[in-house]
Amino acid sequence: MPRTIVWTLVLIPAMFAQNREAPPRRFELKAESPKFWDLFDKSARLERIAGGFGFTEGPVWDPHGFLYISDEEKNTLSRVYPDGRVETVLEIGDPDGSTLDREGHLISTASVLRAIIRVDPDGKYKVLADKFEGKRFNSPNGIVAGPDGALYFTDPTLDLPKGEQQEIPYQGIYRLGSDGSVRLLNKDLTAPNGLAFSPDGKRLYIADTRDREIRVFDVAANMELHNGRLFGKEEGRGGVPDGIRVDVHGNVYCTGPGGVWVWDAEANHIGTVLLPESTANFNWGGPDYNMIYFASRTSVYRLQTTTRGFLGNLQIQR
Repeated sequence: MPRTIVWTLVLIPAMFAQNREAPPRRFELKAESPKFWDLFDKSARLERIAGGFGFTEGPVWDPHGFLYISDEEKNTLSRVYPDGRVETVLEIGDPDGSTLDREGHLISTASVLRAIIRVDPDGKYKVLADKFEGKRFNSPNGIVAGPDGALYFTDPTLDLPKGEQQEIPYQGIYRLGSDGSVRLLNKDLTAPNGLAFSPDGKRLYIADTRDREIRVFDVAANMELHNGRLFGKEEGRGGVPDGIRVDVHGNVYCTGPGGVWVWDAEANHIGTVLLPESTANFNWGGPDYNMIYFASRTSVYRLQTTTRGFLGNLQIQR
């Protein structure tokens, strides 16, 4: 059993005009393995760059130098700039996950619409898919761009609009092709949520929120999923598996009790980023994709790392 090392670090505020409230007290980097320190500097400091949200979700970095963020309580999708400025792009009921496709378009899941939408910079949007075999989706949630350029998303019932009926009798994982075709890949999980491909595109990690598990599938050449199995289980209070990402080395990051849990590619839990607010999602960002942006309930935080994130919408990464 490896010795647990806890480093307590002082949280410093990013003092911007948009947000002058006193920041939460602190965060911690908790190592379960020395490998954790290959990813984070022990002197790293967390910055709170924006606040005043209701419940943040779906962060995604735009190469033009800002972060898109969803607010499920205030029903907005906004841009957050590194200096703390916030601009509302779209008002829409219960927005959730987002990604960029390979052309740089913002793609989001909209629970109230029960749809996948493409959002233009001016806030206009187009529904890309809202049905499978003639039946409405439940409430699309996590979404990523895949190694083949298609979009992959989960469809749990977690945010099924009140008063509306579930039409599809399972909670699926789907592929949305550029031609608008929708293919079911799996329907066996209890509440599939966030998802992320390994850098080589041969594995797909999925957070199964209800069972508090991370599942992993082998990805075939035709993008079918095989050999689904347990990757890791996150027990404890104060968070569940939800948002999930990978870095360029294949390490897996997933929200969980206390913050974000970090696993190596061999499914060893190597450490945890403990955060001052409940965190549903996060993403890589910054010009070099070496910063993590956390969607932590009422706030957006960022943390410098010593690695780089892997994102499927970027065709070339080193």
